[in-house]
Parts: sequence; structure tokens; C-alpha cells
Amino acid sequence: MNARETRGDGDVVTSYKHAQTRTVTADGVTFAYRDLGPRTGVPVIFITHLAAVLDNWDPRVVDGIAAKHRVITFDNRGVGASTGKTPKTIEEMARDAATFIRALGLEQVDVLGLSMGGMVAQVIAETDPQLIRRLILAGTGPAGGEGIKNVTRIAHFDTVRALLTLQDVKQFLFFTRTPNGIRAGKEFLARLKERTEDRDKAIRPTSYFSQLKAVHRWGLAQPQDLSRIQQPVLVANGDDDRMVPTPNSHDLARRLPNAELVIYPDGGHGGVFQYHEQFVPTALEFLGRP
Repeated sequence: MNARETRGDGDVVTSYKHAQTRTVTADGVTFAYRDLGPRTGVPVIFITHLAAVLDNWDPRVVDGIAAKHRVITFDNRGVGASTGKTPKTIEEMARDAATFIRALGLEQVDVLGLSMGGMVAQVIAETDPQLIRRLILAGTGPAGGEGIKNVTRIAHFDTVRALLTLQDVKQFLFFTRTPNGIRAGKEFLARLKERTEDRDKAIRPTSYFSQLKAVHRWGLAQPQDLSRIQQPVLVANGDDDRMVPTPNSHDLARRLPNAELVIYPDGGHGGVFQYHEQFVPTALEFLGRP
């Protein structure tokens, strides 16, 4: 592996709003990433959801975890400011994510994977088990999981709804349509705008459609033997996830041998963002165990 990293000054950053965008090059791909929090202990790698770039992570979740752990967010191949062509399978995305982790010289990490990122995290845990110590799987499901093959249809439908009502599509995809969910969505979207400088590039349409194909294939795939994932896993979701239906979270918790489950009431696909005040302490307690 030929890895080259460019870094800014050596200051430790504790706020995602001010985390510098850096790059590391490995296997012909230049990965964009942000790195914050203390430099002790096991780093936590955040793996993003469908269509997400660096600026789609809720700063309350990032900053909350980074108060105790080193947090690294990144754009996988072909996404945002990272170079290359976006893969059309979750398995290829997992290989690229593992390449990125190793390019930073990290031998073991914890992973927080959201939605598509949780699918990628499951594959890494199977193919590179020595690389992962603990897993947090949020708003995601197993291969062949209930309703995952419908993500493309739901995403297209909600995109039209968003255009017709002049709203952000995440208001529909990530949050319930109750007063509580609508309010939480607006607050989340406002938090995403707190960073005003050095913002990431938006995802390209070609990359987005490649990701949709990857998730669709994951939804049609044969169920995998999740008993091979021996790491401790925290599974989290809202109780009304339309994108990756909540029964998938229950399924993961049943089939993973060392899992625990947290379900947030009146929560959707973005339940960990909506309930960040409850999720962050739960995640910190989980990650902080010996």
C-alpha cells in the first residue's frame, strides 16, 4: 500500500465545526477526512449513510463522542472530496473503508456505522475482524433485511415530496411526521449548517445512484451468518424507520451473538440524531467498557 497523508497543524480539535479537512492517499484513492478529540485510546471511525458527505454528521453526536474518544469521519471512494469512482456494492465499499483505516496507521478501531454505513461496518467486521474492537450499528439492517430493497423507491418518493414542499429530503427520510419528529428534523438540519467554512463537496448524482444500487443489492442478498461477528455491538434506531424498517434492528440484535438494542420512541431513520442527548451517553458508556 502506498499511503501519503497531508495534515495541518498538530492542535487537537474538540469541535467538529472547526475540524480541518485532511487527506490521505492509499491504493490510488485520496480520502478526505476530519479528525478530532483526544489522541488516547481506540479511535472511533464514523461511516456515513446514503448520499452523505462529511457535513452530514450531526455535530452534537460527533462532539459528544469526541469529548472522550478520537473521532474520525471520512468520505469513502468517489464521495464528496474523495477521489475515485463510487462502488456499486457494499462489499467494495467495505474494502475501501478498511484501506482508509489502515492508511492512517490504525491497527484497531471502534466503528459507528449509520444506515448504509452500518452495512459497510458489518462487512468489515466479517472480513477484517481484527480491525474492529466494538461496533455501533444505527438505522441499519442485515443483508436481505426486511424492506431494504425498497430504499430506492422510498428515496425517490421523498425527494419528490421535498421538492414539492421546498424542504430538505432528510426531513421526510430521517424523521417521523409527528409534531415532535418535524421539530427534531428542523433542529437537526439547522445544526448541519453550523459549519460555515471549509465545507465538503456535495455528493455527485453518479455516486448517489451507485450507492442506491449497492443498497438495493444488499437488500436482495442472501442472509449472512451474523454469528461470525463476535465483537460487542450496540444496535440503535427509532421505532418508526421508513428507510431501513425498524424490525431490521431487532433482527440484528437477535442474530448478533454479543449485541444490545436501543429503540427510541417516535423516532425515524435519524433516531440517533433526534435523540442525541440520550444516544451520546449510551454510546460513550458502551465504547468506554474494557
